Amino acid sequence: MSYLVDGNNVMAQRVGWHKDKAGARRGLLDELARFAAAKRVRVTVVFDGAPAEFFPDGASYRGVRIHYAARGSNADERIKSLVEAARERKTLRVVTSDRALAAYVRQCGVQVIRSGEFRRQMTETEQASAPHKSKQEIEADEAHWLRYFGVAPEEEE
Repeated sequence: MSYLVDGNNVMAQRVGWHKDKAGARRGLLDELARFAAAKRVRVTVVFDGAPAEFFPDGASYRGVRIHYAARGSNADERIKSLVEAARERKTLRVVTSDRALAAYVRQCGVQVIRSGEFRRQMTETEQASAPHKSKQEIEADEAHWLRYFGVAPEEEE
């Protein structure tokens, strides 16, 4: 299975994302990489706007393929062209909140996941794959960091 993600739609699911678009892109790339690794799926993301300095069009970041809208166009058009070029549409999922794009890709035989639903899936996947620590391990970590920052009371002898 593979996912083709409308990056700006998924970023827009977080309040204030537009205040730091570059940071929001990097954060989303990290989330997508963790999702792809945990689910063992391929993920491609398409962003509106110019390519990032360190992530040019077609680059890969931790297994996530990155594309951008063509100059004078938008991410939706780029997603359409990627869907049209896809060999295996039955296992492709397009993540978008754009109704017109969703209708188009459905006509191409591709399933659509709304951006908010996908964000929930990423969160659930991350929580399920997070390492669980015992209460003793958590308390030991907490005590270590409290001592490190000089907050814990001194041990009495």
